[in-house]
Amino acid sequence: MDTWDSLFSILVLLTASLVLGVVCERLRQSPILGYLIAGTLLGPNALAVISDTAEVNAVAELGVALLLFTIGLEFSWGRLRRLGPAALFGGTAQVALTTTVGFAASLVLGLAPGAAFAIGAIVALSSTAVVLRLLVSRAQIESVHGRHVLGVLLVQDIAVVPLVLLVTAFGSEGGPASVLLDILKTLFWAGVLAAGFFVLFNILVPRVLHLQSLQRNRDLPILLAIVTGLGAAWGSHQLGLSPALGAFVAGMLLAETPFSTQIRADVASIRTLLVTLFFSSIGMVGDPAWLVQHLPSVTALVAAIIVGKACIVWGVLRAFRLPHAHALAAGLCLGQVGEFSFVLAETARGSLLGDDLFKLIISATIATLFLTPYLVAAGPRVSDAFVSTLERAKLLRVSQPAPPEGGSGAHARLLIVGFGPTGQVVAESALRMGENAVIIDLNPSVIGAAGRLGLHAQLGDARHADVLEHAGVRSVQIAVVTIPDTDACRAVTAHIRALAPNAHIISRARYHRHLDELRDVADEVIDEERSVGLRLAARMRQRIRAGSGEDPA
Repeated sequence: MDTWDSLFSILVLLTASLVLGVVCERLRQSPILGYLIAGTLLGPNALAVISDTAEVNAVAELGVALLLFTIGLEFSWGRLRRLGPAALFGGTAQVALTTTVGFAASLVLGLAPGAAFAIGAIVALSSTAVVLRLLVSRAQIESVHGRHVLGVLLVQDIAVVPLVLLVTAFGSEGGPASVLLDILKTLFWAGVLAAGFFVLFNILVPRVLHLQSLQRNRDLPILLAIVTGLGAAWGSHQLGLSPALGAFVAGMLLAETPFSTQIRADVASIRTLLVTLFFSSIGMVGDPAWLVQHLPSVTALVAAIIVGKACIVWGVLRAFRLPHAHALAAGLCLGQVGEFSFVLAETARGSLLGDDLFKLIISATIATLFLTPYLVAAGPRVSDAFVSTLERAKLLRVSQPAPPEGGSGAHARLLIVGFGPTGQVVAESALRMGENAVIIDLNPSVIGAAGRLGLHAQLGDARHADVLEHAGVRSVQIAVVTIPDTDACRAVTAHIRALAPNAHIISRARYHRHLDELRDVADEVIDEERSVGLRLAARMRQRIRAGSGEDPA
């Protein structure tokens, strides 16, 4: 296939992705579904419009790397540390447990140990590219379950390299000594790569970005950003590591610099192009005819993967004292097989997985990716309803809220739900007026800080009525809900309205598009985007007046 044939294949695939993406958007579905369908229809196993997928797959791999590079720009090392042990250590436990369960189930079904381990490793991984994109688009990345999903996904991405090595070892003739040597070599080169990235992105790149020539010409910083992201992926690949993981680490290191926002904007367009090709290329692997012939087996495997992974994540995060509803919501978000599982499947193909078993895994993987937008969207509501049902049926013990710190707040007039930066500003203002408040939050560290300020702080999930009642919600006159997650904010506000109908409720709307759904249950809704705009406009007027010699006040 020459260059123009490759270009034509990519053009046809992008056109089909555009059309089907628009259709899915009109149907209020994720456009990712359209990209997957486009690849399936045009691929070699359906209409065969594109028969040679090698070039498309190569470009798509760059798309994943650039996507994770931009995701890394969102999450500095400090932000990763703030995710907490439940997300990071829970991610490690999830990978280990899911691999073990998949391994054991495969052995029971009569598979050889090597094939059983490969299947366990494949289903242990979830889709970073799909899930994070959906959480960001739904403004849930800062929610309780969203933060834990992020932490688990990052651990899974880190686990790709050792899992590939182990799957390769099962399929090779080498002994344990050679496998251990390969792992040690990988860890060594990973350390070298991380050290090189640290020097590059903390010393050299910031100096280059300060050059006047780059600041005068907007094209040069864009080129630098692309070279940085794709160069990190290439360097990682050359050292035998995951290109996407290398790009992600590079992005995280650049996130510590003041240029991360602009770099993220500079690579956004090319990232969209490459990521669309990535999702389309996944769809091209599918074989619709084989899927129809083996539909019962695929359906059973898909159900087992979604239910099994959701339960494992639920149990793991619950072990770290995350409330049941949030833990199960995170499990539903992670109930698919990820894009890096294709790498493991290709590694095991032929040596460990036969043709039919390979197609079964690939078909189930694509099916779970199709279902992921629905799982992410419905996760919080389904988990709330399911946990409430279990609690009413006495099959699940109702979690008892922790007693308030700093004394009883049963007669406080003010309730603040959420003690993040926004809630702290509200509480400080109340204290300056001599008004005490009851604080409800899920984060033990901020609860301790509230208690030290003399506030009545309670650890609990305010989406449960018993937590609100324990905080004395029926006696409050004003309730301020500062939670950034819109679904949680609406649920909390509705509970407060039901329990304290005479209370004046002020809720936060993270985005303008969520105003109407919050106005249905709150007395006042603060539009965060409009508030920021008004503040910026006020500062602009001050500077204009100062520049014209008027009194800035």
